[in-house]
Amino acid sequence: MNNSNDSRRDFIKKSAMATMGISALGAVGFSAKSYGNIIGANDKLNIAIAGLGRRLGAYYEPIGQKSNNVHLKYLCDVMPSQREKAAKNFEKHIDYQPTLENSIFKVLEDKEVDVLINATPDHWHAPGTWLALEAGKHVYVEKPCSHNPYEGELLVAYQKHYNKVVQMGNQQRSSPESIEVIKAIHAGEIGNVYKATAFYNSSRGEVPVQKKASPPNGLDWELFQGPAPRRDYTTETWDYNWHWYGWDYGTAESGNNGTHELDVARWALQVDFPEKVIVDSGKYHWPNDGWTMYDTMDAVFKFSNNRTIQWDGKSRNGHNTYGPGRGTIIYGTDGSVYVDRGGYKMFDRKGKEIKSSASNSNEAGTALGGGGSMSTLHMVNFFDAIRGKATQNSPIDEGAKSVLLCHLANIASRTGEVLTCDSSNGHITNSKKGKALWKREYEKGWEPKLKA
Repeated sequence: MNNSNDSRRDFIKKSAMATMGISALGAVGFSAKSYGNIIGANDKLNIAIAGLGRRLGAYYEPIGQKSNNVHLKYLCDVMPSQREKAAKNFEKHIDYQPTLENSIFKVLEDKEVDVLINATPDHWHAPGTWLALEAGKHVYVEKPCSHNPYEGELLVAYQKHYNKVVQMGNQQRSSPESIEVIKAIHAGEIGNVYKATAFYNSSRGEVPVQKKASPPNGLDWELFQGPAPRRDYTTETWDYNWHWYGWDYGTAESGNNGTHELDVARWALQVDFPEKVIVDSGKYHWPNDGWTMYDTMDAVFKFSNNRTIQWDGKSRNGHNTYGPGRGTIIYGTDGSVYVDRGGYKMFDRKGKEIKSSASNSNEAGTALGGGGSMSTLHMVNFFDAIRGKATQNSPIDEGAKSVLLCHLANIASRTGEVLTCDSSNGHITNSKKGKALWKREYEKGWEPKLKA
């Protein structure tokens, strides 16, 4: 919509007043846990979903389950057909009608909304989250939580400042089988771990070459762009292919799917920030199509304790190098572990299977979109953390560390350089071109209010 910046300015004024109210509560001695419980007499959480694309299926079950005591108040998207489709799909799971809304600002202005589920495109993930925090909401933000490294730092700063629950959609952190085997790894059951290989392969096809065009009927192109610098609409952009059409909106495959597997690898190895990032990447399929990023990447992250994470990402080659299409292999001095969304297998040093556990999860693998019991567990954990009844499985500071690996791999790919990093915070120390990509340019008026 043409007045989206006006809406944003209006919203900022109101959220500033709301923040004053939150600060006043803190001044009279409410702890984070007790404030989190001020939901209402019946402990019900009012939910709004922004972004009604392929991740929508992940929310039917956790919102529809009566035991979770949540109420879906808004379905928000910049495309009318998405709103209508989402409402139709939710009819199978809830017995009431949520409000359909175009503008995220109108949703966030509603003081009755307790939670924003942020399933917008990548360039909206961090800004949408901090706008929600400014408005006093808890946030479940889909991966990757940020569009660039600085935004990850910003989200950690915003969460601390507003003292709300922010959880990223790295749902394998809530898988009982993954939790079990990671505990076993940390207990030394495969010896001292030294390497993890995270992988994803898919057979994505040719994509159209972008051409200047009128936005699809009904699309609020102005609001879709949101914090990104303005440009003309090009064909196919809004419906998923924004992932591959330049860096204004997407984070390539490492941000899109690498986030999940790299998160498991980092979790298993108990590492935070790398010292060195080495990347071999390229676009090898359909050289003349509209895909503007790499479609194949091999990345190596070296950590200070002589531990290594490898990322093997193949977007457009479906060969199952390691067996299934996605997962993580962890190597130790006494054995190894293969873990994915279907469970895990543990092997001794000779390669003999010594332990396994299969999940009954129906979580999507390499198919577009997704959802399933693992996503449900992750969202229920988020709801319970808001109410002070559970410890978060994925606090945003952990999620941001994993997403930083994706960003560093992308920066190394874009610059063609080996990156050296400060192992205390992940900051690039050697590359001027790389340092220039730490942040991004915002459309005027969309800059964050806080600093990392």
